[in-house]
Amino acid sequence: MRKKLTDRFLEKIKPSEGGRVTYSDTLRPGLQLRVGLRKASWVYEKRVKGGPKRKHTLGAYCTWTTSGQRIPVQIGLSAARERALEIELEAGQGVDRVELAERTRLAKERAVAIRMTVSEVLDIYERLKLSTLRTGEERARELRKVLSTYPHFPANDLTKANLQAIIDEKAAAGKFVYANRLRSYLRAFTHWASRRDYLKEDVGFDLEGTGREMARDRVLSVDDVRSIYRATFELGPLWGPMFRLLVLTGQRRGEIATLRWSNVDLKAHQLTLAGSQTKNGKPHITHLSAPASSELEELSCGRDSSEFVFTTTGKTPSSGISKAKRNLDKLLGDDISHWRLHDLRRAMATALAEAGVPEGVVDRIQNHSASGSAPSAVARVYQQSNLLPQRAVALNRWAEMVTHKSPKIVRLNG
Repeated sequence: MRKKLTDRFLEKIKPSEGGRVTYSDTLRPGLQLRVGLRKASWVYEKRVKGGPKRKHTLGAYCTWTTSGQRIPVQIGLSAARERALEIELEAGQGVDRVELAERTRLAKERAVAIRMTVSEVLDIYERLKLSTLRTGEERARELRKVLSTYPHFPANDLTKANLQAIIDEKAAAGKFVYANRLRSYLRAFTHWASRRDYLKEDVGFDLEGTGREMARDRVLSVDDVRSIYRATFELGPLWGPMFRLLVLTGQRRGEIATLRWSNVDLKAHQLTLAGSQTKNGKPHITHLSAPASSELEELSCGRDSSEFVFTTTGKTPSSGISKAKRNLDKLLGDDISHWRLHDLRRAMATALAEAGVPEGVVDRIQNHSASGSAPSAVARVYQQSNLLPQRAVALNRWAEMVTHKSPKIVRLNG
């Protein structure tokens, strides 16, 4: 409401319990007193000459305690009108206080950014950017590891040579895929940091990769898989069995992580997934070797009413497999370089092929079409049904390779 404000009127103002009430001063147009439940504040609105209309918060007139007791006046009517007049005169000359304040704030931020260390900038990057990405935790971990040489180094002093040396070191060690991944992570980081003035320029813009990467070319050796298998026994009663089933069955992580007890047939030593549960939409049967059956039998002894094999809530499949994978990597230490859970499937396929298992059998184990040629309708039916015995033999042999201390690859016949 519009009103000529006076000290006498203001002294009688009480807290507004029904929402904010605004009093507009008729003597100084644009000056307002906004009264709420706990505070009455001065606001002045004025259009800058040749510019936008700006709102300026001048400060509190008074405040009230929760019991309704009034705190003495902080900015009185006279002082509020004087401040409003100052802003009015400046605005008439085209001076924009809001814009000036924003410029000052940005200048201070730039000054602070110049003094920030690499570690401090990484903290902000992880909080504002990486936390929104599915692979953000992995990126943050890798960036901190490779930039550990420069934790207290002024971020603004980073050079392309510093970052290129990191990539070249990995490439020289033969880790071409890893080197190219780091190049991608570093370029994204420096681009983000330069746009916010944490770096004076985007020093990672034209970092060179190795040029020798072959997509998903990593193959874990049987020794690697055996080390991973042994380490899972230190992961506890939830993640340990899940990772061991991934190793022993060669199935996809999502299919094992969301496994239901209705999919498990311990008497027949099989997992049976419906088409809605598989990546390619095809029903799938997986033979359970003795170690795999043993894992599920032990889990079934302590199971509750949940339909899921792996769960912490009883209502949904367990989440957090990426965190569990990081814990597994910590247990493995530096014995095995960067690997993915999907590499377990490739390791199984490679080892079984070297043992003489036909490609069609391996493909049926892992539930994807044979890569050699497109099978006929009759062949597809044959592979899905009559190859079950061969698949069982192959999975039993794979379990022997993984669980034995010194497995030997013995060629299988047929």
